[in-house]
Amino acid sequence: MKKFYPIILCVFLLLSFACNSDDDTTNNDQFYGNYTGEFTVTYNDSITYSNPVTVQFNTDNTYISSGNENNFPAGGSGSFNSNVTTLEFFDENFWTANFDWDLILNESYDYTKTGDSLVFSASKNNIGYYSYKLVKSE
Repeated sequence: MKKFYPIILCVFLLLSFACNSDDDTTNNDQFYGNYTGEFTVTYNDSITYSNPVTVQFNTDNTYISSGNENNFPAGGSGSFNSNVTTLEFFDENFWTANFDWDLILNESYDYTKTGDSLVFSASKNNIGYYSYKLVKSE
């Protein structure tokens, strides 16, 4: 019986590692494609701005977000990553200082994804609530 202990231990360890799931990570490929929808920001003084927006998620884990002339939203592009509940954007652009930089698609957002619908939002810097409500267009 002592001969089988190392074998049993090895099998147990292999099964433990094989069955270990990391609940904090998500596969980014669920996002790949082009999305269209609406960006909305509601500031703490209840002033709200909304505009159409597009966000493209690429297979190399980069993104491109459209902007509007009034910077609602400002847009952005760079890399992204996800976990089970959070999308994180890393904008790689240089920006002027004449607007609310939280309008740039950057940093962490909580998200829900159901089929082709993707909603992500964040309350930022005690300034306002920033929300993207999108539908996959291709």
